[in-house]
Amino acid sequence: MASTTARGFPSIKAIRTYVVDGVGSGGDYHNVKGGHWLIDTPISTPMSRWEKYRASRTSWGINVLGSFCVEIEGTDGTVGFATGFGGPPACWLVHQHFERFLIGADPRDTNHLFEQMYRGSMFYGRKGLPVAVISVIDLALWDLLGKIRNEPVYKLIGGATRDRLDFYCTGPEPVSAKAMGFWGAKVPLPYCPEEGHKGLKKNVEFLRKHRESVGPDFPIMVDCYMSLNVPYTIEIATACLDLNINWWEECLSPDDTDGFALIKRAHPQLKFTTGEHEYSRYGFRKLIEGRNLDIIQPDVMWLGGLTELLKVAAMASAYDIPVVPHASGPYSYHFVVSQTNCPFQEYLANSPDGKSVLPVFGDLFLDEPIPVNGYLNVSQLDKPGFGLTLNPAARLIPAQYLLTPNPERPLGKAIEQKKPEDHGLVNGLVDGVKQLTTS
Repeated sequence: MASTTARGFPSIKAIRTYVVDGVGSGGDYHNVKGGHWLIDTPISTPMSRWEKYRASRTSWGINVLGSFCVEIEGTDGTVGFATGFGGPPACWLVHQHFERFLIGADPRDTNHLFEQMYRGSMFYGRKGLPVAVISVIDLALWDLLGKIRNEPVYKLIGGATRDRLDFYCTGPEPVSAKAMGFWGAKVPLPYCPEEGHKGLKKNVEFLRKHRESVGPDFPIMVDCYMSLNVPYTIEIATACLDLNINWWEECLSPDDTDGFALIKRAHPQLKFTTGEHEYSRYGFRKLIEGRNLDIIQPDVMWLGGLTELLKVAAMASAYDIPVVPHASGPYSYHFVVSQTNCPFQEYLANSPDGKSVLPVFGDLFLDEPIPVNGYLNVSQLDKPGFGLTLNPAARLIPAQYLLTPNPERPLGKAIEQKKPEDHGLVNGLVDGVKQLTTS
């Protein structure tokens, strides 16, 4: 008689975290060298209202956290790995809070583990950094599962819905995007509402110049990066009606969900998108139910990981709203090719001038797949997990060199009672850096 018992499966044995030293490598998109188009060209941001913060996005701290990585080891020795942003604070959260839910757990229980981490951090989280940290843990879990099962992640979540994945390019020059084979180009809006009528005129001239450079039919999208308000959005969209803008992205604060109803009412014929800075299925519920958005754009490294993105995508599919993830490299590619309501993917130009295609995560991995001629074949994703091989030369600093708690409070252990001699994070960071520099 055949056995009815499922085979045993490895549990989670250990979790390690790392900070990526230096710039240009890992999951913090904005942690790049000075002069890069992404940080040192005119881009309207929520901080652009102050002139001193307009010249460079690093001046107000867009790269302050930096990249970090999570490594999850199974009892069989298999290792899952993922990167994101968060730096030392992210490592601290992994070991001092989330690790308690993971050690000894079955890595297949992704829904259960997400809920425990999300609900356990709800009193200080729900959005922002805590959920972004959960996202990277979740991606490392999926990488581990794929490697244990010897299958690519996209096969674990429904399989392929197409043979190739098409991309548009976010960068400074639509002409270059068109020349590289991308089907469309997204450009950042340079000037903010506080720059008045002159700024508005320069924005329109900027977009008109790009439209003329690529012709009337090549799709151009505009990224407004949470920096506009309802009246300004309506005004600039009106001024650009003859430019055939494909969509206007993230015009408003992520919290102004009602504002999207107003701009859609003013311009029902135009497409508006957002979602890059929204978190969890709860955050996306109102965006989706309102039917004021033509595309939602969650970031799988931020909103809660692949586990939560699948829930958001299912919700959006019931409203026939396409899901086009923000950047995130192969983490997004595996998701998109498995979904019928994800028509294409963003490629965020990682080269300093935005005129060539480089790996999204810099030199962190040896074999990150990148689009060629604006697409990649799904067969390029046919490796276990997310198919990424860590570069042996990657500049990874183990968290214990940065986070050195009291010996009675080792990383990953729950705190029974705060002792008077516990010197906390700040002194731990100082001690850790001293240890690193003297070793």
